[in-house]
Amino acid sequence: MQTDFIIAAIAGYLLGSIPFGLILTRAFGAGDVRQIGSGSIGATNVLRTGRKGLAAATVLLDAGKGVAAVLLAAALWPGTEGVAAVAAIVGHCFPIWLRFKGGKGFATAAGVLLALHWPSFLICAAIWAATVFASRMSSVASLTAVTFAPVVVWALDRADLVPALIAVAIVVWFQHRANIGRLMRGEEPRIGAK
Repeated sequence: MQTDFIIAAIAGYLLGSIPFGLILTRAFGAGDVRQIGSGSIGATNVLRTGRKGLAAATVLLDAGKGVAAVLLAAALWPGTEGVAAVAAIVGHCFPIWLRFKGGKGFATAAGVLLALHWPSFLICAAIWAATVFASRMSSVASLTAVTFAPVVVWALDRADLVPALIAVAIVVWFQHRANIGRLMRGEEPRIGAK
């Protein structure tokens, strides 16, 4: 059983570490996304290339690898889904191929939540949307959604998922530390602001 957890963690990490944002921007002639904006490989930074289609594809693929990690674990090593979920986030944020400098993890976090418990995903998606509407800040919405995720699964009688989602939230918060600093200084840009 312990071996199953180790294998699931490795598989989740490797799936999560696929740098879709970098792959897409290079493949479609948008350059190295790490050389612009925040240097992140995530969709928000891909959007800074001006290629909305690539940013949308990055969101879907980054979420998809989170879904894939959880579903693979459920199929091959039942009971290890939470470990695979956390490992996928860690892989996205700290990919071995890119010297452990990856994205901020929110899209992949959304994917793992969708695969772990889709009703909770829908509620957290609504929380994210409401926060975006109220704050017009992507970072605030992302941090709010991942923070509420453990509470939501607990309220929906899936307390078994709480430890994994707390770990996911910690990683995502850590990756947003620059955003948090800007928020505290009142410098975080709003969506649509020039």
